[in-house]
Amino acid sequence: MPQVQRKNIFVVGLDDSNLPMLEAVPDADAYRFHRLLTVGELQEGEVSVPDLMDRARAVLDAHEGSIDAIVGYWDFPVSTLVPMLGKEYGVRTTSLESVVKCEHKYWSRLEQQKVIDEYPRFGRVDLDTEDPEPPEGVNFPMWLKPALAYSSELAFGVSDMTEFRKAVDEIRAGISRVGRPFDSVLGLLELPPEMEGVGGEVCLAEEAMTGIQVAVEGYVYKGEAHVYGVLDSINYPASPCFLRHQYPSGLPAPVIRKLHEVSERTMRQIGMESATFSIEYFYDPKTQDISLLEINPRHSQSHAELFDYVDGAPNHHRMISLALDRDPALPGGKGPYAVAAKWYYRWFGDGKVHEVPTPERIAAIEREIPGVRIDVVPEEGQKLSTVSQQDSYSYEVAHIFTGGDDEEDLRRKFDRCVAALGLTFDETEPGGRGTKTR
Repeated sequence: MPQVQRKNIFVVGLDDSNLPMLEAVPDADAYRFHRLLTVGELQEGEVSVPDLMDRARAVLDAHEGSIDAIVGYWDFPVSTLVPMLGKEYGVRTTSLESVVKCEHKYWSRLEQQKVIDEYPRFGRVDLDTEDPEPPEGVNFPMWLKPALAYSSELAFGVSDMTEFRKAVDEIRAGISRVGRPFDSVLGLLELPPEMEGVGGEVCLAEEAMTGIQVAVEGYVYKGEAHVYGVLDSINYPASPCFLRHQYPSGLPAPVIRKLHEVSERTMRQIGMESATFSIEYFYDPKTQDISLLEINPRHSQSHAELFDYVDGAPNHHRMISLALDRDPALPGGKGPYAVAAKWYYRWFGDGKVHEVPTPERIAAIEREIPGVRIDVVPEEGQKLSTVSQQDSYSYEVAHIFTGGDDEEDLRRKFDRCVAALGLTFDETEPGGRGTKTR
């Protein structure tokens, strides 16, 4: 019997923590995964998109064999490199324009307001003026954020002009790291009149939203948008920082239906095709209203374990299927657990971390507690403020994935994992990071 030729799938930013989940998708033995650029190359320092494209081309051009798919699951620049490389190498991806329409927070709002009403009041903040003012009609409390940023980096909740000016100063100082390379990507597109002169180094102000945070995951295939999962996002008390994402959502069925409908209408307007997306919302139980926070035009790798625990397959299956022009639909509820969560073990002051367990010790904890996986973020002795990709109010020290029979089961497993990890911190600066309501 002739051997079936395996598909060569190039993953931009393939990392060790995601490789096991990629290899757990249905029909994984028919795929061969290749790393295309490292996470360090993609996310550290100021990004050069032309340089990254040259490095990626060198790898692809040296490959002996077919190039069947190019995929990625990180934010900018990965999200933009995938369609750019896909166009050059003739593989299926969504368009660069559809990605940038989502990632540029101001452009995204302009597109949303054409088809939905579920978004906050917003406007641009002119960073070029000596003393910027909030946009007309946008009231405190509000959030200030760059048009593009990593993991809520340089996003600040502000409640008065003093906090507004402080946030503007911090955004001004750091916006060019991502904004300047983002400008080079915008230069590749034919922009609509409302985006002329806006650029990538622009700051957005949005009125603060209240309620329960929720994430919607979906994909677009042959022009039709589909939602395949809704997750609850629970914050630490009195903080805008995630404590966990929990799947499936516990929201009422009518709210879930509305989230489906608004998400599908929005993604049709964006014009995405053959790609996955993740949209974050707020739901206010008092008013029954939902409000769209942001659209992530890339695959949500951080939830792969949750879908594997509950549905029986990582959501990576959908990303791969779309890249190969296959229907990505899968039945739900085929996994070993009823619910699952990704927990964020955080530290809210700067300091050095110690007693980081070895990979062998982590593997032992995972064996001792069924239905868990642990990813420790900092290295032994590392100062938390030197860890990349952190939000403005906390430091992530570990990601803990749990599957369980119910929410209480998930909590017990998380608490056991934190205790078993035994991380310690010294040189801590109490209150080193503030808290804000979102």
